[in-house]
Amino acid sequence: MKNTVTKLLARAGVTAGVVLGTPVLAFAEESAVGPDILIPKMAEFIPALIAFLVILVILSKLVWPSVLEMMEKRQQKIQDDLDAAERSKIEAAEEAKSYEAKILEAHHEADAIVAKAKKEAEEVRSAVLAKAQREAADIIAKAHGAVDSERHKAMIELSSSVVDLSVEIASKIIGNDLSVEEQRKLAEKYLAEVGKSDGR
Repeated sequence: MKNTVTKLLARAGVTAGVVLGTPVLAFAEESAVGPDILIPKMAEFIPALIAFLVILVILSKLVWPSVLEMMEKRQQKIQDDLDAAERSKIEAAEEAKSYEAKILEAHHEADAIVAKAKKEAEEVRSAVLAKAQREAADIIAKAHGAVDSERHKAMIELSSSVVDLSVEIASKIIGNDLSVEEQRKLAEKYLAEVGKSDGR
């Protein structure tokens, strides 16, 4: 800005020199050619030149600083706006990176939740399957126990019937040589031996 002021003052000085030099040449030629209506007389020129210089000084002291200050403020505002735009651009890029990181983190969390849900579902399925297998084994064991119990009961009933039948047959075959009690003991002994041989 100071360079601009210096240039403007230099131009004003050159202009003043030209203005000062022109009347001298004009007045020098007046005697040879005659008065020119466009060239001012010396009596008019001096006050006009003084007025011009006064206005120039007033403008350079009062107006130019305000104009230069306004231009400097304008330039500073433009620079501030450019800096603010650059900062906004950088902040926007940082926010975009932050959002991308948050989205990536959300994807990871979602994957972890899905994996956890799958694992828990597999554990529940395994627990239900194990429980069902245990219950099935219990039912089978109870069924075997019931079958064994019924079989044992049937064997006892059958043994009793066989003993009675054997006693009856033996009494018919042998006659009355053995008492009923002896015949029963003999039949039970025989059945016990048969049961042992079947158990082998």
